[in-house]
Amino acid sequence: MNFPILSSLIILPTIGALFILFGRSSSKYNAAKYISLFVSLANFILSLYLWYLFDKANSGFQFVEERIWLEGFINYKVGIDGISILFIILTTFITPLCIISVNSTIKNRLKDFLVAILFMETMMIGVFCSLDLVIFYLFFEAGLIPMFLIIGIWGGERRVYSAFKFFLYTLLGSVLMLIAIITIYWMTGTTDVIELYQIGIDAKYQDLLWLAFFSSFAVKTPMWPVHTWLPDAHVEAPTAGSVLLAAILLKMAGYGFIRFSVGLFPVASEYFVPLVFGLSLIAIVYTSLVALMQEDMKKLIAYSSVAHMGFVTMGIFTMTPQGIEGSIFQMISHGIISAALFLCVGVVYERMHTREINKYGGIVSVMPRYAVVFMIFTLGSLGLPGTTGFIGEFLILLGTFKVNFLVATIASLGVILGAAYMLWLYKRVVFGEIKNTEVNKLVDLKRSEMIILSVLAFVSILFGFYPDPLLSTTSASVQGLIDLFNININISTASNL
Repeated sequence: MNFPILSSLIILPTIGALFILFGRSSSKYNAAKYISLFVSLANFILSLYLWYLFDKANSGFQFVEERIWLEGFINYKVGIDGISILFIILTTFITPLCIISVNSTIKNRLKDFLVAILFMETMMIGVFCSLDLVIFYLFFEAGLIPMFLIIGIWGGERRVYSAFKFFLYTLLGSVLMLIAIITIYWMTGTTDVIELYQIGIDAKYQDLLWLAFFSSFAVKTPMWPVHTWLPDAHVEAPTAGSVLLAAILLKMAGYGFIRFSVGLFPVASEYFVPLVFGLSLIAIVYTSLVALMQEDMKKLIAYSSVAHMGFVTMGIFTMTPQGIEGSIFQMISHGIISAALFLCVGVVYERMHTREINKYGGIVSVMPRYAVVFMIFTLGSLGLPGTTGFIGEFLILLGTFKVNFLVATIASLGVILGAAYMLWLYKRVVFGEIKNTEVNKLVDLKRSEMIILSVLAFVSILFGFYPDPLLSTTSASVQGLIDLFNININISTASNL
């Protein structure tokens, strides 16, 4: 098709942000809220139309657009395959839900907050579409700016500290990636991802280049021990900021591991499998134990995100169809469930102005609808069959058992620990006697809150029982990536002989 659908998906949120930024605001009729919601919903519908047009049997890149940017050096090039399209849909799905949620959580400078969200949507979609390393890097790093502002302006008491910690950790991790991109251009004369897949990168340079990319992706995933910025960022960020951070921003790094670490540096990826497995296991087991000790609901969910992303990195580097497809499914699932959990925390925080677990208890007697939806997402997080959380973890463990029985066995402990900290959280917040008289004053879910959480619950259960639409979308592209990986490994082995 001649219509630039990917560029439209990328630019539409920014156009909406500019309308809001330069438009007039009214106290009676908040046009900014309606413009942002309209634009984000239009983008979601456009992404679903893209999914409808997408050829699932084609393992290559589709809807490729290329324009001259820096003539003779770098081109603006975007395209999608079965791996990237699901992350685009996840982004366009979560954004309007965040915009609906800000109505009751953001009390000041709402217009600026909505501009930041829409600008971030542009950057996140750009990351998943980019087929040029420089364009990818620009989108990847530009997404830091609105999140930095969201935490620093609309966050909690320690918002400035958390914002700078988030920014410095992620920015410093990406400096080496920028050096690696420049090195790749110097070696090959191109930063075009498709060309680099075809010509390959000399095996003797792959280790250092892989480590440079790893330094950026490991921080943003986040992997142990560079995960410490995440709990602070989540605790201080407003609810919508935590939702975007957990649901989308963490997935950009997981996507980077698949697209670039495995795709561009197969020899190095195979060499560093023990390192990734080791760090992933520590993230799964250690941060699960840390989550068990938390007294702040947001911190507990933040540490659970580190553990879930540990499953993701482990699955990616099994280099098996089950492992990689499971990792993609797990990222989509975590995007939905973690977003819902942070929204659930935001609901009670808005009413009680505290996230301390011991301040709650007995909520089921005053907020029964809240207790039901919170239960659904709790069970989804611990991987109950019938939810999306089960499908991803099952496929990852299946792929890992094929590669390394010991690693898969240790990782299975994470499933048990996940059930422990999530059920322990739910028991202390929802059940028991009401010891805090303030709990008696709580009001059950409002209409907007019920709509948001019901939509997320429906999607989690739908794809938990019927995962085929997601798995069939990724299958051909994942197999193509594995075939490319095996070809490059065989070529490297033959050249060494």
